[in-house]
Amino acid sequence: MKSTGVVRKVDKLGRIVLPKELRRVFDIKGDETSLEIYTEGEKIVLAKYQPACIFCGEGDNIINYKGKNVCEKCLKELKND
Repeated sequence: MKSTGVVRKVDKLGRIVLPKELRRVFDIKGDETSLEIYTEGEKIVLAKYQPACIFCGEGDNIINYKGKNVCEKCLKELKND
């Protein structure tokens, strides 16, 4: 993991501001991009959220059906059952 050399304080509500340079490099847009937050050992990791199929975990050709992410392949299988 590469250090950016940028330090940000956490405000009273627990928020931080991502530097503009990082938002531009990772194509993070204010109201359009969701971030996944998880831990790896002692580290907190922010990653762009990529929806995956609830059945197979595939990340391509995802359709949101009634609030659930389903890939086209699994959707076809469900229709055939």
